[in-house]
Amino acid sequence: MPKVSVIVPVYNMEKYLSRCLTSLINQTIDNLEIIVVNDGSTDKSDEIIKEYKKANNNIRYVTKENGGLSSARNFGLLYATGEYIAFLDSDDYVDRNMYKKMYEKAKEHNSDYVECDFLWQYDDHQKIDTGIRYINKKEMFVTARVVAWNKLIKREIILENKLQFPVGLYYEDVEFFYKLLPHINSFDFVEEPLVYYVQRETSIVNKQDSRTKQIFKILDNVIDYYKANGIYDEYQKEIEYTCARILLCSSLKRMIQIPDKTTRELLLSETWQNLNGKFPNWKQNEILKKNNSINGLYMKSMNNTTFKIYTKILGIVWR
Repeated sequence: MPKVSVIVPVYNMEKYLSRCLTSLINQTIDNLEIIVVNDGSTDKSDEIIKEYKKANNNIRYVTKENGGLSSARNFGLLYATGEYIAFLDSDDYVDRNMYKKMYEKAKEHNSDYVECDFLWQYDDHQKIDTGIRYINKKEMFVTARVVAWNKLIKREIILENKLQFPVGLYYEDVEFFYKLLPHINSFDFVEEPLVYYVQRETSIVNKQDSRTKQIFKILDNVIDYYKANGIYDEYQKEIEYTCARILLCSSLKRMIQIPDKTTRELLLSETWQNLNGKFPNWKQNEILKKNNSINGLYMKSMNNTTFKIYTKILGIVWR
């Protein structure tokens, strides 16, 4: 059995793909399985993958019709045989020691999950993203970074709980992470930035339109999952705070950048209605009350009036 299976979805990434695959075939860990999923690319990605596969027996190349990032990751999971699963986007790349360090850390305490730091990689500079070192799952719910590609996860946990990424929706990492979290019994950290998270102007995350509202569906899916599994009450405080934080911070920032004024104003209004409809007492949340960071103070200052003022001011800043 491979120690780690890395699933790499590819869709028209000829410009970045060689750097990504080179970083994988040069990994210092032995017995690494690299599953490259061609999600219907129409550029030269297929040729590049085939050349790498010829030179490296660790690469398993599978193809499918285009279905999006979630579909490609789920498809890759069908072929993964490693003890641990990792995901890597094909425009990003990793330190050559990443999976060796992550796997060794996982084996120290037989951890279900290991997280590392990463670098925001811009054209002319880098920025280290150092995560908060949470000590239990409640803290993990509130503070962990929900991206999929800086983690190592036991494959049996994903399989036993039939976890998948939501097909056809953005913010897929949010849903996957929060559905995974209740099933993690032990976790650890590699306190080094080992992933290069490449920032591209043409990336989906940098283009905002009406699809930004899919965050509402993602959060609904998470809430429904916790209720269906009888764990909503256990995590209610964390769910309420996290939904408020996402809707008022990262999601709001994206919506403010939507160019079309009608769509933008509609979704901003829907954001406020969505939050207060689901959680009418969110401002009394215990976690929020204790949060005196800039974000916490900003959230606590929100009401019907300030929401309108902030969105106008932030709209000028971010557009």
